[in-house]
Amino acid sequence: MSSSSLRTRLQRLSAGRFDGLWALWKPLASGLAVLLLLLAFVLVASEVIEGDTHGVDMSLLREAKAFRDAHPLFAHVMRDLSGLGSTTVLTFFTLATAGYLLLVSARTHALVVVASSLSGAVLVSLLKPAFGRLRPDAALADFAAYGLSFPSGHASMSAAVFLTLGVISASTRTRLSERLYILAVAAVAALLVGLSRVALGVHWASDVLGGWALGTAWAMGWSMVAFRLLRSQRRAAGE
Repeated sequence: MSSSSLRTRLQRLSAGRFDGLWALWKPLASGLAVLLLLLAFVLVASEVIEGDTHGVDMSLLREAKAFRDAHPLFAHVMRDLSGLGSTTVLTFFTLATAGYLLLVSARTHALVVVASSLSGAVLVSLLKPAFGRLRPDAALADFAAYGLSFPSGHASMSAAVFLTLGVISASTRTRLSERLYILAVAAVAALLVGLSRVALGVHWASDVLGGWALGTAWAMGWSMVAFRLLRSQRRAAGE
């Protein structure tokens, strides 16, 4: 056997072992990431309850108001970005994506997309009254916002919805560059929605941090469910 043939066989063997190890450790790594994100949410929530975030939260709100007053166009842009995390827009994206997935016979993914969005909305609606945190003073806000504050519904749901859609959409692509691009767009969308809420003064910064942690954990958890169901279906079909 030539040295080049031996080298090729060794490379294939190493690649196969790496793929096997990655297939074993990937669910564990994803599960650990979910647990760490939930822990981050708990830590932020505990700081909020104890009032330790108030100084930083208030300072950021005042700086945001001063910047809006000096740059009126900034507030206009932030309102547009904030709208991406509204219930109407997120519902549209969820139903549009679920409809497309049904058309291409990806029923499991469609179910997960809807389940992730609905369960996330229910979770946030239960957590807000549990913490009972009031929104910032309306004098510091760009517009009057109603309801309780922690965690930020816009930040939580935009992370949960956009990241779930991003992960599932990326899984349909084979090129790494395409997957990374889709995931990056989803992450940036969730990031901008959260930042806009602080920039507009309708949420404390800690509301958004908690929302990001919770929403990202929710998206990762449901994505794990989707891939596990898909693997089970493939085994049952003998693939």
